[in-house]
Amino acid sequence: MLVAFVNGIALVFVALWIFFEAADRLASPVRVIGLPVVVIAAIGLLVNLGAFWLLHGADRDNLNVRGAMFHVVGDLLGSAAALASGIVILTTGWTPIDPLLSVFVGLLILRSAWTLVRDAGHILLEGAPEGLDTREIGADLAAEIAAVERVHHIHAWSITQERKMITLHAVIADDMPAEAATAAIKTRLKERFGLEHATVEVERGACADED
Repeated sequence: MLVAFVNGIALVFVALWIFFEAADRLASPVRVIGLPVVVIAAIGLLVNLGAFWLLHGADRDNLNVRGAMFHVVGDLLGSAAALASGIVILTTGWTPIDPLLSVFVGLLILRSAWTLVRDAGHILLEGAPEGLDTREIGADLAAEIAAVERVHHIHAWSITQERKMITLHAVIADDMPAEAATAAIKTRLKERFGLEHATVEVERGACADED
């Protein structure tokens, strides 16, 4: 997850560097020869399309894969922009198209970088998994499992996007075996909420963590 976060930060700096270079090119235009730009950009586009195709079948829900994909897409957009600007310069001679398209590509990269940093940062800070309401979990367990009287001290977080964790305390009926109650709770958590990694503390009466 740290790798994905660092990738996102790196993409932010790439976008900022593109903005700086584009501003410099707009302030101090230089002569651009269209044909070499078109040829080199076309080769780069083909290479990046191959890399994108290789990553396309990977698990795109994984943040590390998404980070790699965003890097490739950034290069792909850069090559496409260079190809387009080369064609425009070759046919019209209008050189400002090059830095203007660079700014557009930089904005797209910055948007992808922000998404990656936000999602990776949320997991690194042990935020609750997206779409998971701990209040709903407690109410559901108490309603669906007859032996469960009350659920509290619910904490949920993610180690990765695929591995969600939860801990909770469950007050159960006196005549319910603890092992059976734990098994029923874990089964419900898995089937209803997709939580496969749960730590359940079974209690009868008062909670040891409460006054």
